[in-house]
Amino acid sequence: MRVLSVVGPPPNMLQLAPVARALGASRDVEHLIIHTGRHDDPEMLAATEQLGLPLIEYHLEVGEGSYGVQTGLMLQRLEPALAELQPDVVLAYGGDRAAAAAALAATSRGIRFGHVEAGLRGEGGDQLPSVVADRLADLLFVPSRDAIDALKSEGVAEERIQFVGSVRVDELCWALPRAPSADTGAYAVANLHEPAAEVVQALAELSKRVPVVPAPADYRERAGLVAGAALVVTDADDLQEETSYLGVPCITLRSNTDHPATCQHGTNRLVAPVRDTLLAAATRALARRAPVRPVLERWDGRAAERIASVLCDGADFPSEREAAPAPRGRRAMALPQMA
Repeated sequence: MRVLSVVGPPPNMLQLAPVARALGASRDVEHLIIHTGRHDDPEMLAATEQLGLPLIEYHLEVGEGSYGVQTGLMLQRLEPALAELQPDVVLAYGGDRAAAAAALAATSRGIRFGHVEAGLRGEGGDQLPSVVADRLADLLFVPSRDAIDALKSEGVAEERIQFVGSVRVDELCWALPRAPSADTGAYAVANLHEPAAEVVQALAELSKRVPVVPAPADYRERAGLVAGAALVVTDADDLQEETSYLGVPCITLRSNTDHPATCQHGTNRLVAPVRDTLLAAATRALARRAPVRPVLERWDGRAAERIASVLCDGADFPSEREAAPAPRGRRAMALPQMA
């Protein structure tokens, strides 16, 4: 079997890496990767090295541009690549333009298409690529029950949904044993892309109580830093799954999230990017950290293994609720010991 993964920006690499390892463990699978961007993109090259991915040989060389321009160029350049490579299955990751283009290209050629991290819905136009990929996918690999609910509300057939869990948690489990150690609970981590002035002021106030350190770009270093943190403050969807798995309080400075399970069952809290509101939320989070980490269903470091089982062995991971005892909590700072 030949499986072709299509990946876009560096965050896709975090979702791809565990799937690549799982597929690489099978002798019957040839796994190829197409990157939609430039071959010399420094962020892509750094992510490939940090995550232990093989050298990516195929690049579409699509640069910056509007949604329509980028998606059109990706689709135009993917079609001949699919004709040449003849994959049995095409996989795409997350909800960006690469996923939509991969879905359109694979479907137009009658190739089976799978969407990893399907069913995640934010607000506004940003969800359009994910919706397109989900509409066209033969296999929808979902991370959580809220994603299942979103797909079913949109009329998606049950048999297309595979409840595999979070591949980002898989990658976290891989990274933690390889991460530098940090001083547990002695600091807060700030992972901010576009902080408003009053958010910066709030963090300056917070730093008088607990040191506030920026999140490093290297994923392994960041994983180790977050695992030992007393608090994480972010303005993106980054780290919400990881902090919930680790039991680290996370303040997300947004009105919505693609990962509502992290708010319903994990440690994530949505907070307005307002100085006093942020400071009050940080004070509560630092004072009320739970003694155990939450356990989210199928967030066990085996999501990529399940994906590979579906593709290679015809396994089925249905979305119906299983009759099982309620999961028990884990010690807040216990870290997985995985090779």
